[in-house]
Amino acid sequence: MNELTRMDEMSLAGAALRGAPWRAAAITGGAVAAMSLILGVILPGSPDLTWALCSGISLFTWVAAIGSISRPQDGDRATRQARLWALRHPWRFSLYPGLGATALMYPIQLVFDHEGVFGAAWDAVWGGVWVLLVTGVITLAMRGRAKAS
Repeated sequence: MNELTRMDEMSLAGAALRGAPWRAAAITGGAVAAMSLILGVILPGSPDLTWALCSGISLFTWVAAIGSISRPQDGDRATRQARLWALRHPWRFSLYPGLGATALMYPIQLVFDHEGVFGAAWDAVWGGVWVLLVTGVITLAMRGRAKAS
């Protein structure tokens, strides 16, 4: 059996994410970020813009990734095959939403948290690791959908 290269895996993950519920993901991420910021203003202490934005990015990524593979039978043939691959290889698929979340969190950590280049990278990587783990566990739990299709 031929092994897939990282480029092939990235293409499959991208194809699986093609039909993601982007609008729902953006609304969810924005609502979580706004609510986190509002609660930071209402509750004692100072609001943390970095935490609010990174929480929103995490929820945005989770909704997009999980929503894209929740219905593997929808879409064209290539999208269906990519979604089935994602359900059969949950950790490989989850790597790419985790990397995307890290890439989105890094500039926020760098600009708003004032920790420097390496501190911002460290925090962004940890945020991406959490996205990878949660996405992987949920995708692993959804593996039965790949067998049913």
